[in-house]
Amino acid sequence: MTMSDDDLHARRDALAARVADLTWDLGGLAYEMAIRDHFRLDVLVKRAAILQEADAELGEVERLLHMQETGTTGACRSCGAVHSRGAVFCWQCGAGLMEVQPAAP
Repeated sequence: MTMSDDDLHARRDALAARVADLTWDLGGLAYEMAIRDHFRLDVLVKRAAILQEADAELGEVERLLHMQETGTTGACRSCGAVHSRGAVFCWQCGAGLMEVQPAAP
């Protein structure tokens, strides 16, 4: 199931707000631990992992939006050049973009 452009924009906005909140909270948590001179590394790592997960999802949504806006759908496995939907060969290096299925015995 693909998300519509409006859905992706809404998801990006929600994720951006969540990442900002999580970043703020993590900074505040580190500050509070610092002024009390009592760091709980396990707590910081757990919160940082939550932030990292949200940030990764935000990056993926932004990548999907960029692909929709520019018409690109992937990158060449050989050279990394982006290609549009339906492309069979890379415009930059000429490598085939379609996966070759092995013949059934």
